[in-house]
Amino acid sequence: MSENTLAQTPSGQAVNVERWGWYSVAVNVVLAAINAGIAAASGSLAVKAEMVHNLVDLLTAIGVLVGLKLSTRKSKEFPYGLYKLENVVTVVLAGMVFFTAYEIARDALFTPARQATVDVWMLGGVVVATIIPLVFSHFELHVGQAANSPALIADAKEYRTHVFTTGAVFAALLAQWFDFPVDRIAALVIVVAIAKTGWDLLSDGMRVLLDASLDAETLFQIREIIIADPAVAALKWITGRNAGRFRFVETEVTLRVRDFEKAKAITQHIETQIRQTVPHVERVLIHAEPVERTHLRYAVPLAAPDGAISEHFGEAPYFALVRLRLADGVIEEQQVIANPHQDVEKAKGIQVAEWLIAQEVDVVLLRESLRGKGPLYALGDAGVEMEEIETETLADVMAEAAVRSKVDYGS
Repeated sequence: MSENTLAQTPSGQAVNVERWGWYSVAVNVVLAAINAGIAAASGSLAVKAEMVHNLVDLLTAIGVLVGLKLSTRKSKEFPYGLYKLENVVTVVLAGMVFFTAYEIARDALFTPARQATVDVWMLGGVVVATIIPLVFSHFELHVGQAANSPALIADAKEYRTHVFTTGAVFAALLAQWFDFPVDRIAALVIVVAIAKTGWDLLSDGMRVLLDASLDAETLFQIREIIIADPAVAALKWITGRNAGRFRFVETEVTLRVRDFEKAKAITQHIETQIRQTVPHVERVLIHAEPVERTHLRYAVPLAAPDGAISEHFGEAPYFALVRLRLADGVIEEQQVIANPHQDVEKAKGIQVAEWLIAQEVDVVLLRESLRGKGPLYALGDAGVEMEEIETETLADVMAEAAVRSKVDYGS
């Protein structure tokens, strides 16, 4: 079984879309045979119109198979794959539907009148021809939506039209049974239903072929995933498009980290989160650049509000949060806050680290080494830098930080 014909549902279950294409071919063969037999025996224009409808659908079902088979193939000429081929098939399907509607309308308006013959077995055959597409379309539409396959969805909608048109055929034959000829009217009703289906298929297919954007709900969902990552300082823009049953996403973000390897790991993590949350995402392109810093926000664990630096991180009773202007080393803001997680029994250091990340801290200055400990990884993944110090007071450590900022960032 080719992997190109498999699609993942949001629950992770694989769907063989090509197999459903073959099912559609088989169903159309059965429907065409039933209606051909009834049309030959009855001479009904409405039944003949429905038979032509089935034959056109048989050809388009074969076209759906071609689209499903080739849509994920890649080559040197098409390195990103033929993802839109399914939508091309959908547009071709719409053209076939319009042609069918034209042929039926022409026969209904200009073909000489003919008395139809009706028997009980014909009515039973039409009932069967109504039930088959009704049941099949229910399952095919469910599979098409799960696999996000426009070709299968279009095919299922076309079968829904058959339920209506065969109902019109049944009404025409039943009326003829009571010597009330409405054959031409039923044929024209079928024309209207078929034309509407053709328009829906054409508009849906062209929307994707013209690179229409992803829907607002999906873009919002992706946006929330990105900004939820603590290492993301800002989301500049995000866009996305459909190509067949696949989705392509592109975005630009600024990150709190400057190290290339860390930035790469963060973008890979964001991409994984998007793929796991949003189904049918084929490609995620993230443009990342480091945030342009004019200030640094420091966090320093304190043993007391007077500025004595604590020997511990998670158990420190207070934290100083200091905003330093890099150009001249001036402290613009300084506050001392009680550690909200000091009395937590388990994972105290992790919770403190997450709290500091939420405070948008850039650098943590501390005397305790966090090597090999959970807070180190939590802070590092969020792009927060850690520096071990030997200074004993907040005033001294911030004076050193001010000197370093003048050297590194001063004019």
